[in-house]
Amino acid sequence: MNNYKYLLIGVLIFATACEKDFKELNKNPFFPTQTEIGPLFNSVVESLQLGWEEQLYIHNNELYPITQQAATSGNVFDNPTIGTENMWSNYYSALVNIRELEKRFDEAEGDAELLNNVRAQLKIIKAYKTFRMTDIFGDMPFFDAGKGFQSIENLEPKFDSQEEIYKFLLTDLEDAFKLINPQAATATGEAYVSFGTFDNIFDDNMVMWGKFANSLRLRHAMRMVEKDRPFAEAIIKEIIENDYPLIERGEDVGLYPALLDWQKQSTHWSFREHKKLRMGTNVWNAISESDELDGSGIYDPRARIWFEPNNNGEWAPYPQIANNDTPASGGFPYQELRDAVYDLKGNDNIYSPLNYYLIRDEAYIPEIIMTAAEISFIKAEIYERGIGVPANANNVLTFFNEGVVSSITFWQNLMTNTPIWENKAPVLSEGEMFTVVNHPDVEVFSASDKLNRIYKQRWLDAMRQPWEAYALSRRTQATPREGDFPEHYRMAYPPSEQINNPTEWANQVSKMGDDSESVKVWWMK
Repeated sequence: MNNYKYLLIGVLIFATACEKDFKELNKNPFFPTQTEIGPLFNSVVESLQLGWEEQLYIHNNELYPITQQAATSGNVFDNPTIGTENMWSNYYSALVNIRELEKRFDEAEGDAELLNNVRAQLKIIKAYKTFRMTDIFGDMPFFDAGKGFQSIENLEPKFDSQEEIYKFLLTDLEDAFKLINPQAATATGEAYVSFGTFDNIFDDNMVMWGKFANSLRLRHAMRMVEKDRPFAEAIIKEIIENDYPLIERGEDVGLYPALLDWQKQSTHWSFREHKKLRMGTNVWNAISESDELDGSGIYDPRARIWFEPNNNGEWAPYPQIANNDTPASGGFPYQELRDAVYDLKGNDNIYSPLNYYLIRDEAYIPEIIMTAAEISFIKAEIYERGIGVPANANNVLTFFNEGVVSSITFWQNLMTNTPIWENKAPVLSEGEMFTVVNHPDVEVFSASDKLNRIYKQRWLDAMRQPWEAYALSRRTQATPREGDFPEHYRMAYPPSEQINNPTEWANQVSKMGDDSESVKVWWMK
């Protein structure tokens, strides 16, 4: 049974989750020690790590070619179900532990206010994980899922509509923000229950948890705005007019391996195994004003952080829409032997690969969850379209420019803070960054296609979040592209769901008409 399987996995995660900072914390009136809820919460945080198969079979094989943030230069693996199984198992295993924490909080005796912060943290992390899943699959088991240990009736949970899931999570995030109190104690002096050192996202900084909650609300209200504008506008209006705190420059959210005693080996493995990802002509045209092989046409400094020249030292993009006469790219641009001889990429590596160190580093390149730049670009779109607030050209310019500078700063910081990174690109000063902002192919002040430029920069900033670029592309149909947008709107459910949850899976597929990528998710027009 689906939930029974995930119950067992969840128990195993709980039993083995003590990998970092698992100290006995102060006792509280709800639990003998914090170690009971701390490792359980940390297992949920740990599940935010991207799966190995997810990255290989979904990101590298499917999403990068679909979003055209990169190009596939040759035949590759064609088995996305391995990746979707990885994602499905990860999510529902973590959901079991989320449900267990929710149950403990609901059954706890004592002053319920003392649990406000940990309740809020759990709501926020549940929302982030669930949004990621429903954005990929659409309708999915949620409200009754992960509860197989509570009732046998929940062993085969029904599929819930994406609309219901979205609106529930957006409301839950609002509740979470209102629950948060950054003070250590209540007005009567009682200490709030805390995950303490088990919070490996914000280190128990409740102000940052509040900013993250509001930023998630803004991101996903904007995502659904084409489908239910009144519902989305009310959220956007509330956040903007009340000046709710949001993620700002320098507060980019991610899992940083060096801080978590974790070696992020999965990304490098996925690129080594895949081998074929290269810089495509679509992204090349978005970061360079000419095709000079020496890279002299590059105007976007992030280009040299995301990509590198081919084996001959030339900036050579792979045709985004290749034909039978297009030579394939070989070589070994992602193999570990480059640790010893960086410039050696193989004579037949004739197209520019992604930057070796961006995917090789296992300690300082994070799993990116949300950048401050993304929030700035969302606000720029809001003011350009007048969604929830009056249109305002000055605010469009302010937030667009802030987004570009925040993005450049973020990516430059990743590069400079990576000790193993050789041949680092020049670091731009603030003034030099604004030169980039005012480049004719970037600036938004006098542009007639302001929205497209906002989408382009948000798409670029999501270079290592292809799932976010995929969502932006599906919603707007206006991200940079060569050729038509594909009719690829979701991933099919993994085969295990048909085996483990057959009745509900069959009901869902009957409702959809077809379990394929051509079925649009709810928030699409």
